[in-house]
Amino acid sequence: MENQTMEIYCKPFAEIDQLSGFDKAYAAADAALRPFYKYDVNLDSFQTIIDTKKANPIDRQTLVEVLREQYADIETNEKVRQNIEALLDENTFTVITAHQPSLFTGPLYFIYKTITALNLAESLNKKYPNHHIVPIFLIGGEDHDFEEINHLHLFNKTITWENDENGATGMMQTATLEPVLTEVKDILGTSENAQKIYAILEKCFTQYSTYGKAMFALTNELFKEFGLVVIAPNHAKLKRLFVPMIKDELQNQASKPLVEAEIAKKEAAGFSGQAFVREINLFYLMPNLRERIVFENGRYKVLNTEYEFTPAAMMTEVENHPERFSPNVILRPVYQEAILPNLAYIGGGGELSYWTERQPQFEHFKVPFPMLVRRNSVLWVDKGSSKKLNKLGLTIDDLFGDVEVLIKRYVRENTDEELSLKEAKIAVNQAFDQILAKATAIDATLKKTVLGERTKQINAINMLEGRLLKAEKRNHDIAVNQIRNLKDKLFANNGLQERYDNFLPFYLKHGDSFIQTLKDNLEPLNRDFVVIFE
Repeated sequence: MENQTMEIYCKPFAEIDQLSGFDKAYAAADAALRPFYKYDVNLDSFQTIIDTKKANPIDRQTLVEVLREQYADIETNEKVRQNIEALLDENTFTVITAHQPSLFTGPLYFIYKTITALNLAESLNKKYPNHHIVPIFLIGGEDHDFEEINHLHLFNKTITWENDENGATGMMQTATLEPVLTEVKDILGTSENAQKIYAILEKCFTQYSTYGKAMFALTNELFKEFGLVVIAPNHAKLKRLFVPMIKDELQNQASKPLVEAEIAKKEAAGFSGQAFVREINLFYLMPNLRERIVFENGRYKVLNTEYEFTPAAMMTEVENHPERFSPNVILRPVYQEAILPNLAYIGGGGELSYWTERQPQFEHFKVPFPMLVRRNSVLWVDKGSSKKLNKLGLTIDDLFGDVEVLIKRYVRENTDEELSLKEAKIAVNQAFDQILAKATAIDATLKKTVLGERTKQINAINMLEGRLLKAEKRNHDIAVNQIRNLKDKLFANNGLQERYDNFLPFYLKHGDSFIQTLKDNLEPLNRDFVVIFE
């Protein structure tokens, strides 16, 4: 299928109830939020970021050595290899997006945040031709919340990966994914696109024994032609670069007061805090184990284990095994910015919210703070849904709202009968006004009785009005069901499509052109919600 030029409709974030107040404020460049991020979101700001990053060089040799090692058993292309080698040059920088290794990419925003990174890198390469900008996808395989990543939604069915392992999800074995692959294959069918994408899934999740490596391979397969470089930060050589900060966090526990003070300022400005801060924001990481480190009674302990260290022994452990120390959500942004020559972080509203609590923490660790770029948000409307909307006389804006309100409005607007009993209620109120005047003139104690009767009558009319609407809805059963079905299809559970649906149904229909079409039609710094009509 050839790449398509789609009809694009941009809807302001402020008009979307499914988005948070922070998300709307950041998109609108709300002045109250401005103190909590470092750079205005535009291409011109990047010269300052480049200069700052040059003044704070990172260990490029180690970074490239790790990437070469991680790609050693990955089939990629020359564009990716060139981008990796380019990172040795002090004039090469990165833009990063990151995500947990959600099952087969999980919700669509995995795809959208990656495309935002690709397009931002392209825009920066045009704007700053004397520099080279590499798009990076960071696979967050150290997280241990298995229930968050072990499922995907495919054609109204939830497919769940089950296993008995513990610890970091990226270290889990792919052998237990066999039932999931079988189920997905049956659902996808036998079309050309189905066979192509299933072959990719099967190759990635059977060739590599660990889940993190398999997701690394899948992300590479989907985006390698655009030069995307994937990195897994859970690597001993990269953690070695983080040793001074690990020790600082263990000994000084500075993150907690710094981040909490920033959260307090943010809340005072009218925005809720995003993350919970611990005294020590590190986990101890081993096979089948990722548990919090705490300091109690003069010793470092790993919760729910027998691991225990004196302060001196803990510092020795950090020196000898930095790979055993895993940053949590509070410390992870500092880690990734410390190991990459990065200019911008691309994320969703929730992610950017916790980044806006970090500037003093970054200053403490002497790590430059990046630009925060809100990833593209997208609703993809298929041709069938567009036709139904047009036939019903509705717009996509109608579906963003409450479906019951929409149905009531639709029925009222499309009936030949007057369903409102407003005039009857006015008449009843007028009649009871007269009764009340006469009754209280004779006996003031009758007022309560008259008002009670008035309420009963109005309630009875309201009930009848509801029955009229219900009866008329039955007369519009087909249209009402179509409205409900459209809402469920495009806004599952009244949420956003991008947070629920997986990319596979779209790939089945469009093949490789699904990703190419998105890339061709999305602007990386667009501050609106994008609706794409086939």
